[in-house]
Amino acid sequence: MSRARTARRIAAGAAYGGGGLGLVGVAAVGLVLAEVQFAKRTVGTGLPDPPRADGLYGSEFGGPELSPGPLRMAMLGDSTAAGLGVHRARQTPGALLASGLASVAERPVILRNVALSGARSDDLDRQVSLLLDGDAPAPDVSVIIIGANDVTRRMPLTQSVRLLTSAVRRLRLAGSEVVVGTCPDLGTIEPVYQPLRWMARRVSRQLAAAQTVGVVPLGARTISMGDMLGPEFAANPREMFGPDSYHPSAEGYATAAMAVLPTLCATLGVWPESDRLDVSRNEDMLPVAKAASAAAGEPGTEVTAARGPWALLKHRRRRRLPTEVAAAEPAHASGATGITPPPR
Repeated sequence: MSRARTARRIAAGAAYGGGGLGLVGVAAVGLVLAEVQFAKRTVGTGLPDPPRADGLYGSEFGGPELSPGPLRMAMLGDSTAAGLGVHRARQTPGALLASGLASVAERPVILRNVALSGARSDDLDRQVSLLLDGDAPAPDVSVIIIGANDVTRRMPLTQSVRLLTSAVRRLRLAGSEVVVGTCPDLGTIEPVYQPLRWMARRVSRQLAAAQTVGVVPLGARTISMGDMLGPEFAANPREMFGPDSYHPSAEGYATAAMAVLPTLCATLGVWPESDRLDVSRNEDMLPVAKAASAAAGEPGTEVTAARGPWALLKHRRRRRLPTEVAAAEPAHASGATGITPPPR
């Protein structure tokens, strides 16, 4: 069965309340083996909580009191969204993306990160409620990175997609743009060997494609996390992964953020490149399921809705953050309202 057809079946099962659908056959055995493998390695155990990166970025572009005011950005998801494994707030993906967005938009950005280490998609409803319940306005843009724990803890793929689409729908109805970093390729985790590596890759790519099929029609954009976004991770695993060989290092998070940043900026209309297709980069307009399938196997690929059942497959250029922006420390809220600018 093609990946595009599988993605459609998973997404359809999610939409209509279907069960597991028996999608992966022998890969189901791989999931059991994967669970044992991950349990033995106790991934993430002993790592300190991720540093808090909430606050104001890009204060040089104006304070909260100036019109039109800062952009509001939210991070949701699992340990990758939270930045588990790094020691400084500025090294987390949320801080890197907020700094980059402020630099590109030339406008301050207020970051709120509600991601939780170990979270599966069934925690997204709680995370969305943290953002939307209360008097604070909804985020202008929300970044969700989720899926790895769904695979390793054997959540049915249809349930995983259903929970994600529900969270995206709530954010979109509240007026937030949404970028989803799809399930990473778990076949790249170092101590995972064949045939487990192949099985883990197959299931995680199935979920990644199905996530795209589920959320793109809602107006979200997806970016393929793939093998954690690029050949750099495959070529330099010792540098790109942290001490547990599972979560990214500071350099790994920076590499991933550079791939997500163009899509984050584009969804707010501030990226200098348009959504016009560039055939020289093999960009195309495809049915959503085919675009989702192609993106799942090609890290750093963006999928965004076009019209009807069609979607744009984009390969936006990576651009490194300015050194001075990447190095900026976040500002932290003191009390309920006070936010101070980050030191430069």
